[in-house]
Amino acid sequence: MKRLCASLLVGSIALAAFCSTAVAETIKVGVIATFSGPNAIWGKQFQEAIQVYVAQHGKEVAGNTVEFVYKDVGGPNPDASKAAAQELLIREGVKYLAGFDFTPNALAVAPLITQAKVPAVIFNSATSAINKQSEFFVRTSFTLWQVTVPAAHWAASNGAKKIVTAVSDYNPGVDAENAFVSAFEEKGGTVVEKIRMPLQTTDFAPFLQRIKSSGADTVFAFLPAGPATFAFTKAYNENGLKQAGINFIGTGETDESTLDALGDQAIGLTTAQHYSAVHDSELNKAFRAKHAEMFPKSTLNPASVGAYDGVHLIYKLIEAAGTDGSEAIEAAKGLSWESPRGPVSIDPASRHVIQNVYIRRVERDGSRLVNREFDVIESVPDLGFSR
Repeated sequence: MKRLCASLLVGSIALAAFCSTAVAETIKVGVIATFSGPNAIWGKQFQEAIQVYVAQHGKEVAGNTVEFVYKDVGGPNPDASKAAAQELLIREGVKYLAGFDFTPNALAVAPLITQAKVPAVIFNSATSAINKQSEFFVRTSFTLWQVTVPAAHWAASNGAKKIVTAVSDYNPGVDAENAFVSAFEEKGGTVVEKIRMPLQTTDFAPFLQRIKSSGADTVFAFLPAGPATFAFTKAYNENGLKQAGINFIGTGETDESTLDALGDQAIGLTTAQHYSAVHDSELNKAFRAKHAEMFPKSTLNPASVGAYDGVHLIYKLIEAAGTDGSEAIEAAKGLSWESPRGPVSIDPASRHVIQNVYIRRVERDGSRLVNREFDVIESVPDLGFSR
């Protein structure tokens, strides 16, 4: 009898131990991004920001362990993105997807996340139409309409009369062109010419010469951050546009990852963006300090804060809904928090972040160049979602 009781006791303890451990689980988050090739800066910025957030907040959420699984798609490659998502969903069993640097890569996974009911948090891809393709998309970055309309209004209010637009010829570039043109003309400005440049362009001199001879007083540019933005901004100076009195306004063309390499020729360039690495807040100072401690040879940029806030959102969704994707999406709607960029919230209609847009000018700050915020348009939604 004693032996039977002892066996039952041991069995009860084992069952209790099993039940207590079964409640907690490892929740995998699949991160799809570019970690190799000329656009590898995206994956690098995403991964560093994720690691900073985890270092500050831990990897345990509501008793669960969060694990990040990274997949490299090598650049704008929708087929690779779809294959990566399939592998993450089926083989790895991820309950959340994240990342997405290029619009085609995000669009490619829309049918998969809808079928699997797995939320996908967009860290960068900036075309407004993405979130319309699946109710399981949520975005913590920005859209081109969101930053470009304020840029156009600011330009029109600060002396710009005749504009040339010069954009990379893919979905976000067309989005930026449409947004700027409509907003600038709405304010009474004239668009002299609309130039679309092939995405893989490396020689921008012919395009800059067209701009120089157009009669415009300002050029609005949009190119994906990385080698293209560096080459275009460099060519703007080398072809004498600044000396010819043609002002420059863009969005991410003075990205912090290439800003110091541009040198003093970048001083005075104006951009509209949702974040600057030198944004003046205590939360951003803490973000910057921890990032500098962990990655002293790197820098923060808008992709960094998109990923940092994306992880924050995923943690909040896990707290609210665990691994139930439909419940997680409902929990995201209307969620608000203080970000290193300032106050943000998720628009219940578009599932896109509402945030401040800052007008920034490149300045020298000691030994480094920075995007200094000098004006702000508060609480801007995705102005392209309903179009």
